[in-house]
Amino acid sequence: MATQTATATKITPLGDRVIVEPLEREETTASGIILPDTAREKPQEGTVLYVGQGKVDESGNRQPLEVKEGDRVIYAKYAGTEFKLDGDRKVLILKESDLLAIVG
Repeated sequence: MATQTATATKITPLGDRVIVEPLEREETTASGIILPDTAREKPQEGTVLYVGQGKVDESGNRQPLEVKEGDRVIYAKYAGTEFKLDGDRKVLILKESDLLAIVG
């Protein structure tokens, strides 16, 4: 997965794509052992920052997305394209089909 850098404050995903900010995982175990970046699990949960307008079906009608900005979601482990928003914030661009559930 390649990391790209975007300098825009607000970006608009196309079609059925969403921009998700992954939630950070714990850096220590329950027993107090500090985990290096290489030993941490890849996050699968995050907050939807921006949503596209939806996919256009065969009839030309736009199908709205089921998620909205602010939703907390679970997504497929190795899905999406990672990039840095505003130079330091890591976010993912995912297709709606890569989202597995809305939390809450």
